[in-house]
Amino acid sequence: MHFFFEQLVSGLTVGAIYALLGLGYALMFGVLKVLNLAHGDVYMVGAFIGFYVLTGLGGPGNLSVPVPVVVLLMLLAAGTGSGLLGLSIERFAFRPLREAPRTSALIASLGISFVLEYIVLLIFTANVRSYSASDFVPFSSGVQIGSLKIWTMRIFVLVLAVLLMFVLRALVERTRLGKAVRAVAFDREAAAMMGIDVDRTIATTFFISSAVAGIAGVMFGLLFSQVWFQMGFVATLKGLTASVVGGIGNMAGAMLGGFLIGLAEAFTTGYISATYQNLMVFGILIVVMLVRPNGLLGRPAVQKV
Repeated sequence: MHFFFEQLVSGLTVGAIYALLGLGYALMFGVLKVLNLAHGDVYMVGAFIGFYVLTGLGGPGNLSVPVPVVVLLMLLAAGTGSGLLGLSIERFAFRPLREAPRTSALIASLGISFVLEYIVLLIFTANVRSYSASDFVPFSSGVQIGSLKIWTMRIFVLVLAVLLMFVLRALVERTRLGKAVRAVAFDREAAAMMGIDVDRTIATTFFISSAVAGIAGVMFGLLFSQVWFQMGFVATLKGLTASVVGGIGNMAGAMLGGFLIGLAEAFTTGYISATYQNLMVFGILIVVMLVRPNGLLGRPAVQKV
C-alpha cells in the first residue's frame, strides 16, 4: 500500500504540470482554433530562464539569498520571459496568418518550435543542466504520513500547480478579460462588433498561457532537476494529449486529462516498466478518441449558420 501511495503522489505531481500545459493549449485553441506546437518549447525556455536565475544567485549549493526568494525570482523571471516570448510568437507568426487556412498557422508553429530548440542549442549547447533542488531543499524535508514521506518540493509543485489552475479558471469565468476571451472563442467577428479588442484579447491569452508554461518549466526543473534543449518536444506531446483527452478547448477537461496521463505514467512505471510509459499514455489517447471523439468533457462544436 505504501508503494501505491508513492506512485499516486508522483502521478498527481507530474499530472499537475501536464495539466498546466494542457490549459495553455485549451486557452490558445479556444481563441484561435489552432494548435500552437511551439508551446512546449516556450516551457523549455522558461526552464532555462529559471536555471540561469538560480545560477546567477550563487547556484544550488551556495545561494546568496533565502531559498523562498530564489524560487520566487525563478518563477517570476520564467513567467515574464516566457510570456513575452509567447506574445512575440502571436504577434509575428500567428497574427499575420489569422485569416489564412489553419494548416498554415499549424505549420508555422512547428517551424517556431524547431527555431526555438536550435537557438537554445546554439547558445547553451546540448549539455543537460541540473537544478539540483535537493542541494537547497533536502530530500529529508517534507511531510510524513504514516510510512510515506512526501518531499517538500513535491508538495510545493503540486500546491502551486493546483493554485494556478484555479486562478486561470477564475480568470476566464469571472473577469472582464475572461468574458472577452469566451466571446472571441465563440465568435470573433461578433465579439469585434460588440467593441471587444480581438487583437489585444488574443495577445493577452498568449501571454498568460506562455507565462504559465514557463512557470511549469521551472516546476519541472525543481522536481526532476534536469533540463535540456529538447525537453519541449515531450512537453508538447504530453500537454497536447492532456488537452485532447479532456476535450480540446475545455479547461476542466485539460486539468482532468493532465492528471489522468500523469497517473497513467506513474502507475505504469511503478507496476510494469518505464519502457511502456508512453505506450500507456498514447494508448489512453487512442481509446478516448475512439469512444469519445470530443474528449472526456468536450462537447461537439456548435455550427454557425
